[in-house]
Amino acid sequence: MERLHAPIVLPCDQTCAVLRDAVVDVDDAGRLGYVGPFASAPAHPGPLRSLPGILMPGMVNTHAHSPMTVLRGMGGDLPLMRWLAEIIWPAESLLTPADIEAGMLLGSVEMLRNGITTSVEQYFQPEHMIRAVLATGGRMVLGPAVVDTPGHDWRRQLDEVSARIDVDGVRPHDRIEIAYGPHSAYTLSPEQLTTVAEAARSRDALLLLHVAESLGEDSVQRIEHGSVPRLLAKIGLLDGRVLAAHSVHLSDEDIALFADHDVAVAHCPGSNAKLASGIARLPALQAAGVRVGLGTDGPASNDDLDLWEEMRLAGLLARLSTMDSSALTAADVLLLATRGGAAALGRDDIGVLEPGRWADVVHVDVSSEAFAGGLSVPAEHLLANLVWAAGARDVRDVWVGGEQVVAAREPTKVDRAKVQAVAGTVTARLKS
Repeated sequence: MERLHAPIVLPCDQTCAVLRDAVVDVDDAGRLGYVGPFASAPAHPGPLRSLPGILMPGMVNTHAHSPMTVLRGMGGDLPLMRWLAEIIWPAESLLTPADIEAGMLLGSVEMLRNGITTSVEQYFQPEHMIRAVLATGGRMVLGPAVVDTPGHDWRRQLDEVSARIDVDGVRPHDRIEIAYGPHSAYTLSPEQLTTVAEAARSRDALLLLHVAESLGEDSVQRIEHGSVPRLLAKIGLLDGRVLAAHSVHLSDEDIALFADHDVAVAHCPGSNAKLASGIARLPALQAAGVRVGLGTDGPASNDDLDLWEEMRLAGLLARLSTMDSSALTAADVLLLATRGGAAALGRDDIGVLEPGRWADVVHVDVSSEAFAGGLSVPAEHLLANLVWAAGARDVRDVWVGGEQVVAAREPTKVDRAKVQAVAGTVTARLKS
């Protein structure tokens, strides 16, 4: 058992409370105990560790393809469909299972160092993905890709996911959740999507899907069905547990469909901006009651795995698109990256510092210029400094399930230099 003590604790509860001179208790099972003011804390038998700065929950990245660290920088100036068809899909066809593991190792290290303790991944080679994440000590929701494109057998991919869940369950490890990852309505037919949705529903598994990311990607589906959400509703896909990535081009009717079916959205403002896909209607989604979390997308389309950057972009683009400087506050976007991401996944065990949840904790250093005004400023001022001025560079220590996986900015379980070197050799080979 350990007690973490800091000048500021941000539980990321619904009110985004700022606790001063507070503690976070971690039990022997890696779960959180008491979280609150030091002065009223119960007696604690374990060691007390005092940390300067801010303690907050580990961030939740609700949409990523992290093995694409080895593809970072490729085709960086192309729109989505050309980028996929001309650059990414050909390069991915050359990746070996070992390449994917190397890319995921690097991605997991990058995310942990940035304060992201849970990522939602859609990619291939699940065994290698899981091995990489467990090696770094991270947490992952994995939807192995199901796609009907050249070189891929969608039915075999689907059956492998179902067999894995049937044998080991949706949660084969306390840090791993298995989901279904059908890519999109433009890489799978309505009949194929229906089959995947039925498999996911029958196992109460989360289904991950790209929806309406750009205007050109699913024009045929829009012509035939009016919109992608209407198509998905028509075939019954929205009736299960669904996390729709991007969801940029949605009408009022589409948003209402998501709200009615309790579909969650992974909002990826950085990737959407870089690929000129558009600006998602975040304020409208939230006003309709749609659960929304933040995602980085893949590190070849963003090109980093940094939710601090996504927080700022989400807030700035929401304000710009509505011409309303109060559209999203600092507190709003902080909650998107933490409790909002957990809610989007339907998880009540991560994303918030409260008793019973996993002790996924981030220690933010406050010695940088962002906090020159100190920590005694009013709560609103403190949150503004954290969200608008601080960043991934200020993350110093990270715990996942009570285990310290980052100490003084370096991973504790793997050698970062070796991880980067191995991933670099993959990139060099692909470019040769």
